[in-house]
Amino acid sequence: MIYTCTLNPSVDYIIHVEQFSQGGLNRGTNTAYYPGGKGINVSRVLQQLGQQNTALGFLGGFTGDFIKKELDKSHITHDFIETEGPTRVNMKLKSTEETEINGPGPAISVKQEQELLQKIACLKEGDYLVAAGSVPSTITPDFYVKAAALCRKNRVNMIADTSSQALKQIVGQEVFLVKPNHHELGELFDTTIVNVEDAVHYGQKLHEQGAEHVIISMGGQGAVYVSGDTYLQADVPAGEVRNTVGSGDSMVAGFLASIAAGSKPEIAFQTAVAAGSATAFQDDLCKRADVDSLLSHVTVHSLDKGRF
Repeated sequence: MIYTCTLNPSVDYIIHVEQFSQGGLNRGTNTAYYPGGKGINVSRVLQQLGQQNTALGFLGGFTGDFIKKELDKSHITHDFIETEGPTRVNMKLKSTEETEINGPGPAISVKQEQELLQKIACLKEGDYLVAAGSVPSTITPDFYVKAAALCRKNRVNMIADTSSQALKQIVGQEVFLVKPNHHELGELFDTTIVNVEDAVHYGQKLHEQGAEHVIISMGGQGAVYVSGDTYLQADVPAGEVRNTVGSGDSMVAGFLASIAAGSKPEIAFQTAVAAGSATAFQDDLCKRADVDSLLSHVTVHSLDKGRF
């Protein structure tokens, strides 16, 4: 079974303003509301790709109810812990340029945090847990480290899709997959990733420190995959980028859905890049048809080990 964990979900409110006037009255058009948060994004794409999963985390208030109803519509199982305060709202204002305003999330009590860890402790050998997103300030900073220890104990495959301090803390833990972008990878090792060689070098370091699979998204340079002595690069297909939110989450979902279906890592990596690109070309997260249509346009090739 696949589980996703979102510590700070959101309702993503998208509004388009033709000409934004700071300090003046603006009238929006083409509004939309989506259940958000990195783990929830992974759940939604997994479901599109035919993988049943259960969403874990914290939800509260009328916004939390909205997310549950949307997940129910998509036939996604969920087992959230109720918070006293409402789940946050994140606004994305699209005009001549995009502006994001992320609301604050509810406070999480020690008891609620322990309840979530208890749920994770009940996962079974062979299950997958996608721990995605940042750790809110009201939660113990090493939450993902605790989750990784529980997963290791129960032989659960943990996927860590986070950044900054949370990513630094998870390095050294045994995890199934990590997926930093090149900026996050550079920040992790206090350097700048400027080319594929850099990505492979530091991706190999992550592998040596406990990550079985490493995927590094490289923007226009595509993506890099590292596992053992396997180094792969995938080119991104051509298309108009309309939405960067959820693209990385879609990559995680694409890789995991393919692996869970029995595919080899090379095919799973190709699916990951197709899913990430498909979301980038949509206003919302990708659908299965979007991913299928791009698969043949994603070229994966091995990198010469002599370069590294």
